[in-house]
Amino acid sequence: MNQLPLVSVICLCHNQLPYVREAIQSVWKQSYPNIELIVVDDGSTDGSKEMIESILKGEDVKFIDIESRIGNCASFNRGFFQSKGEFIIDLAADDVLMPDRILEGINTFMKTNAGVTFCNVMNIDQEGNELDTHFKTQNGSIQEDIPEGDIYIDLIKKYFISPPSMMIKREVLEELGGYDESLTYEDFDFWIRSSRNWKYAFTNNILVKKRKVIGSLSDQQFRYRTEHQETTLRVCQKIKELNRSKEEDSVLRKRCLYEIKQCVKQGNIRLIFEFLKLF
Repeated sequence: MNQLPLVSVICLCHNQLPYVREAIQSVWKQSYPNIELIVVDDGSTDGSKEMIESILKGEDVKFIDIESRIGNCASFNRGFFQSKGEFIIDLAADDVLMPDRILEGINTFMKTNAGVTFCNVMNIDQEGNELDTHFKTQNGSIQEDIPEGDIYIDLIKKYFISPPSMMIKREVLEELGGYDESLTYEDFDFWIRSSRNWKYAFTNNILVKKRKVIGSLSDQQFRYRTEHQETTLRVCQKIKELNRSKEEDSVLRKRCLYEIKQCVKQGNIRLIFEFLKLF
């Protein structure tokens, strides 16, 4: 076991009492043996803290109890900076890892020079019933082309990676200084900043179950006057600084046009003029 790379799973919980036990147990059921589990509770008020303490009683697992909510990005960083793994998984406490998730991720890393790997995902409802897969499949085969390698431009164009499907080399997060704690959500910013210097590889299997929960962070992203559009704007401003070619600038302009339409739909009119400044 000592010769296998250590994988740190950082399980983030905020008011996810009905699901946190299954998330933690999915880590313990992994076929890969060398795992460090760190559970972070970000100011839960629904009994999640007490549930976590009960689940972890007698287990050699670090539990970081944050008294007042500091947000997903900051709470992840609390866990990450105390972790020791060569590879990192950011696991929301309402999602579930399939038993071979870590093993297959390690295999992909060993076969590629990627800094980040991602996989297909089974979307489930609040009761755990299967809904659909993130990437369309037919008879077990992917029915679409999945970008790999240098995917910086692809990630500017659209969201196509399911966030819980990622497995990350430690060096990537260290280079970035962790997640940007000033933002309200982390995935778009992480994809852009990491893909500028690191390659991505796809593991062609369903290895994670992502739960669709009403009121979750992803559910809030497209609500009326969502504050997440401010984060999207700030990431687009970072893209402007990171771009190295006219083609990348052109793709950013198209992305900004899409975001302007979203601003109109969601009532964030004041942000339209900021997006226009990026043309």
